Amino acid sequence: MGKIKHVDLRKIGSGNAGGTNAFRTMGAQFALAVLFIDVIKGFIAVQFISSLNINGFLMGGEINIEKLSIVCGCGAVLGHVYPLYYKFKGGKGAGTMVGVLLALFPAGLATCLLFWGVSLILTGYVGLSTIIAGIILPISTAFYFEGGLGTPFGIFTMIISLFIIFTHRSNIRRMLDGN
Repeated sequence: MGKIKHVDLRKIGSGNAGGTNAFRTMGAQFALAVLFIDVIKGFIAVQFISSLNINGFLMGGEINIEKLSIVCGCGAVLGHVYPLYYKFKGGKGAGTMVGVLLALFPAGLATCLLFWGVSLILTGYVGLSTIIAGIILPISTAFYFEGGLGTPFGIFTMIISLFIIFTHRSNIRRMLDGN
């Protein structure tokens, strides 16, 4: 989106390449386009690999598509946060994570979005709301996902939630400082 509008989000506002900075600096329409691209990136990374019949390439071996989908989801989020072509300076990964969850765990995504929305209404802070949603993700996995936190997906939700919280560490610092 930035190339279309000749804007580099990493050089304006907070310097973050995500939807919140896009909203604050470029407006709602631009931010929705950025968010859509981030979400679809995570969704496609998981859905595309899930739709392939790749077991035939292994000469009789089997690939666990669930685990491969999780790896692809991790890759999409990590690639968003640390993009190779932008000197490893990207967004915070939340939008891309929404796309990954849309593909892998829609019920968990719905729960996270509910808590995110309520938190945003009550506090007015997108970063805090995202952190709360990150905390809720493993909890919703424990309740709604078959096998809970002891599955590869459960482990993924715990790790990726911690990672999303880590990417919001500057928000945490500002909140602790009262800003």
